[in-house]
Amino acid sequence: MKTGRHGADTVRIGTGAGMADDRVYPGVKLLETGELDYLVCECLAERTIARETLNRKSHPDKGYNPMLAERVHAFMPLCREQGVRLVTNMGAANPLGAAHAIRREAAAVGVEGVRCAAVLGDDVTEKVRRHPELQLLDGGEPLESLLPRIASANAYLGADVIRAALDTGAEVVVTGRVADPSLFLGVALHHHGWSYDDYAMLAAGTIAGHLLECSVQVTGGYFADPGKKDVPRLAELPYPFADITRDGRVAVGKPPGSGGRLDRMTCTEQALYEIHDPRRYITPDCVVDLTELSFREVSPDRVTVHDPIARPRTDSFKAVIGYFDGYIGVGEIAYAGVNALARARLAADVVKERFRLEGGVASELQVDLIGISALHGDPGRAGERPEPYEVRLRVAGRCPDKRSANLLGDEVRQLNMQGPAAAGGPMNYGAKEIIAVNSVLIPRHWVETQIVVVDDSGEKR
Repeated sequence: MKTGRHGADTVRIGTGAGMADDRVYPGVKLLETGELDYLVCECLAERTIARETLNRKSHPDKGYNPMLAERVHAFMPLCREQGVRLVTNMGAANPLGAAHAIRREAAAVGVEGVRCAAVLGDDVTEKVRRHPELQLLDGGEPLESLLPRIASANAYLGADVIRAALDTGAEVVVTGRVADPSLFLGVALHHHGWSYDDYAMLAAGTIAGHLLECSVQVTGGYFADPGKKDVPRLAELPYPFADITRDGRVAVGKPPGSGGRLDRMTCTEQALYEIHDPRRYITPDCVVDLTELSFREVSPDRVTVHDPIARPRTDSFKAVIGYFDGYIGVGEIAYAGVNALARARLAADVVKERFRLEGGVASELQVDLIGISALHGDPGRAGERPEPYEVRLRVAGRCPDKRSANLLGDEVRQLNMQGPAAAGGPMNYGAKEIIAVNSVLIPRHWVETQIVVVDDSGEKR
């Protein structure tokens, strides 16, 4: 068993990021005050790898998280000083390139000789291309319908690859697509030497990872609602940590006296986040049942976690497919004063007709009156909601070509002089290529993982 700051029986894992462009400052504060053994940065959304795959085609040495250098500069001096090991999926579409970049950026701030382990094997693009019969999970169509437009296909790897990478002695582990909670579970597997068949331990590590994976969501972020769910010192939200014991007890905490809020309510909301079926939360490592899950507040900064249940993993991996889905064009303009809503509605009608007359093509057009209909639909022209004094019109279209997408935005922008009275703040956001996502299930044996260690002596496979 490994011995950390809290002895052989307890490992403390902190969160350093919960999305690709998450804040860096709270991660620094957690390293300074959290007495961590490991720091995990979870930085991949569903579309992220497809985006970075395209970036790598133009810049072969890129394809990893754009904030990698900023995080390395901020975190690595503290990690080295305190003996904290870093685990992250910032590798995105290029984990090996990211490992070299981490060493380079760490050296730039005086941290020499960083030993990195890169996890490869999640990229299954060529394998899924050879199986057009695979069924898309969203919609049920065969994968064949997307084949000409596929940008990337990546399997969600599990905690076993994190454990294997840490077993190399690497100071930093960098991956591509790994399931979010598996990043944390893998640390616990390595540190405590747990069996991958011990489902009580898998349940404990998985729920700990699920609670931490979205950084401040469990400490009050995406929770605050003034007067209803108040969060003190919201501007000072801390990143959380979890203490996991060798026998599978879990406590989620934040630095003593820090801002934010950590209690049964915040933990319960995060536990249900992105859960389709609380009885079957499927990860690459196990299937978790949350129906008996409970939380106990033991201090203002600490909550213990009880009774997650895990069952054997499925015989497949989920693979997320990123594919080209045309372009989106967006334009916005504002109207204010008496009759603002009627002028905005007239402007939308004008845009749609001019777009048609000038040969624009869109498979879908969406008109939003921000503050009126953007979230819950149009209440109707009779007005079931109070008449606003100001409204911002947004027109967006899904277009097959750049010309149509740019044209739509231009038609909105040109309303500044070519439309109803008293318009202001026109914007054409330009044609933006759409990377959409869907998923398939693939047999586990299709995925062949590899750990590459990068240190001063070069690469070892």
